[in-house]
Amino acid sequence: MKLFLCEKPSQGRDIAKVLGATQRGEGCLTGNNVVVTWGFGHLMEMEAPESYDEKYKKWRLEDLPVIPEQWKMAVKPATKKQFMIIQKLLKKASTVVIATDADREGEMIAREILDACKFRGPVSRLWLSALDEVSIRKALALLKPGEETEPLYQAGSGRAKADWLCGMNLTRLYTILGRSPGTKGMVFPVGRVQTPTLNLIVNRDREIAHFTPRDYWTLTVRLTGNDRPFQAKWQAPEGGCDEEGRCIHQPLLQQAAADIRRAGQACVISTETKCVKESAPLPFDLGTLQQVCSKKFGFGAQQVLDIAQSLYETHKASTYPRTDCSYLPESMLADVPQVFRALSTTGEIFRPLLVQCHPQQKSRVWNDSKITAHHAIIPTTQPADLSKMTDDEWRVYELICRHYLAQFMPFYEADTTQLRLECAGHSLLANGNVVVAPGWKALFSEDNAENVDTPSLPRLADNTVCPVTGAEAKTQKTRPPEHYTEGTLIAAMKNAARFVTDERLKKRLRDSAGLGTEATRAGIIETLHKRGYIRKEKRHLIATDSAATLMAMLPDIVKDPGMTALWELALDEIAAGKLPLAVFLQKQSVWVTKMVEQARQLPR
Repeated sequence: MKLFLCEKPSQGRDIAKVLGATQRGEGCLTGNNVVVTWGFGHLMEMEAPESYDEKYKKWRLEDLPVIPEQWKMAVKPATKKQFMIIQKLLKKASTVVIATDADREGEMIAREILDACKFRGPVSRLWLSALDEVSIRKALALLKPGEETEPLYQAGSGRAKADWLCGMNLTRLYTILGRSPGTKGMVFPVGRVQTPTLNLIVNRDREIAHFTPRDYWTLTVRLTGNDRPFQAKWQAPEGGCDEEGRCIHQPLLQQAAADIRRAGQACVISTETKCVKESAPLPFDLGTLQQVCSKKFGFGAQQVLDIAQSLYETHKASTYPRTDCSYLPESMLADVPQVFRALSTTGEIFRPLLVQCHPQQKSRVWNDSKITAHHAIIPTTQPADLSKMTDDEWRVYELICRHYLAQFMPFYEADTTQLRLECAGHSLLANGNVVVAPGWKALFSEDNAENVDTPSLPRLADNTVCPVTGAEAKTQKTRPPEHYTEGTLIAAMKNAARFVTDERLKKRLRDSAGLGTEATRAGIIETLHKRGYIRKEKRHLIATDSAATLMAMLPDIVKDPGMTALWELALDEIAAGKLPLAVFLQKQSVWVTKMVEQARQLPR
């Protein structure tokens, strides 16, 4: 018997339908000599410290660190019945096809069950990027050998064990150290990813609270050239500017304004016009989708993930959402006509857009070398039923579709002109922009103010004299950085390397090294909400007093995003088969032991 092991019931039903396994059984579907069964996400969980030794029921400093020699897994009480069903099916199975989500967590969900049940038969892997019938049939014809994806299980196991080592030990450690009158029963949770993420928010709030606004001044000069009015900005000399190039010496600006008004005319020093061509934005990875939906609709990160999961799982309208990739494999060029037909059938709104597209056009999105475990989120080859979507699902689906269609639209083209002038020894600069071809931006006209021509500049030859018709000085104030929104926090988590100050660590990190993964970042933010460490004010995330207290207690290395980002890179190496899991866990154990020993030396 061939057994297909899926991640959840809905996924199992979709695959069973294609396999012809339509007969209902207890916790499974059967037919055509195959059985399809499923979990409910993870059926297993890691044992608590007290399962290793009764003494760990009490939290004592002298008992730390807790580092298991042999890791223990237990079946979750809520899913024990389904686990027993799968266990019985595995005893009858001659071969297993892992059909869970195609990522390291999906691999772990299946393999931890196979290990617990001691299944030793052959294993293959169904690698799905979409749950429509065409995609399932295509994946069934291209099953991967089990050993090809087994390193993903090792990476998932490494992630779970590192989280346990860090979370269990450091939470106990700093809860014990943080005990004081009035805090009895209070727990100070510390997490491998959660803590550095919270630290980003606390630091941003502190930066805003301690921000001191400073005055700076701008001078706009009105001129006429070839009987056409235009404006130029006075360019303050370097000695009178801050690091952002803003004039911070008012007398300098006042003198310039007086000189320019007195002179009454400016001379053109140079004119430069360039044709700028801009290619379309890539289709979405999950993080970018979360950022755009946060900015455009005010959606939370978890809300966007849930919607994208529903579009993939329930509506079969878009591809696998938990992806970190914005590119598409060249093999999917063959699917373009089917996707176009599906969108044309889906809704009238897409038909005028499809007319503008060039299906033979090959944009930068088609790049095999950029593909990771998954490709970008795009519409499927199956028409969607818009009447069954909620308003929010439709908004996200339409965004996904427009970003896909943008790959088949012409470049956006604009003529940008920069005009340099001199007046009474002062430098003036004017910029103009004329859209030559809106190209792909026609798909996003409501979001692109730059599609409208900014004031164009008159055509002026060098040495042309332009009368000055006015000069207006304005006092402005520097502004603090914005509080994080869920979208901007996701962006910060994706690019944690830029917050690293240790030069040695910086050299080891890729620019893209991040906190968590596409699949876990929304959950991290939700956890911080639930634990009362952050609150939401309109769209902004604000750290609570307890968050500031916890961050003040922790050493820098525990809340350093660079260290966690480095661990994520190590997990990627495990998934690629380049780093043994045992080596990674040994380093984690040494690090946790060091943290405990250092904390023991602190005065109490």
